[in-house]
Amino acid sequence: MNIFLRFNRKQIQDRDIDTLIGLAKGITADGMVNQAEAEMLQTWLVQHTGAESPVVRNLLEKISLMLEDGILDKEESTELLQILRRFSGEPSELGEVAKPTSLPLCSPAPQITFPGHSFLFTGTCAYGSRKQCQQAIESLGGQNANSVTKKLNYLIIGSYVTDSWAHESFGRKIEKAMEYRESGVPLRIVCEEYWISQTKL
Repeated sequence: MNIFLRFNRKQIQDRDIDTLIGLAKGITADGMVNQAEAEMLQTWLVQHTGAESPVVRNLLEKISLMLEDGILDKEESTELLQILRRFSGEPSELGEVAKPTSLPLCSPAPQITFPGHSFLFTGTCAYGSRKQCQQAIESLGGQNANSVTKKLNYLIIGSYVTDSWAHESFGRKIEKAMEYRESGVPLRIVCEEYWISQTKL
């Protein structure tokens, strides 16, 4: 019975993410997010937090903070537009390197310490192959992990992770890392670009 309940819960969660992606694309189609759209999205997110999706909870927290004073100002509107575009798959010019989704990243970005810490890459990286990325970690004194566990220190999201990442195979790693982080596990989620800036290779 528990297996069926978990399976059903996962189906509901995936359906909610599908709907949320559709809402995000609709809201951002005109290149702006107004007060009514933000409030509508907040209401939808509140109604669907029961799906236990870390993506839904994370976005709800961001929008709730923006609307805390009852007004979505210009700066908040611009920030929300960027978040929704990246979540739903930000439009890019042909040949442009895809931008990593910013939604699940730690903010502010944490200081990365390599010696004695474990790292796991997910998605496709611009730095090089998975083996090349792992060799870079080892050259800096870090350790490579095979999966997302409570002992993992850093999850690095590749530069080509965009557009509905929750539905890709690597999306499960990101969701699991978010769940651990929200439960108090000191697991950091960073983008590849930031990781590269910290390597000094």
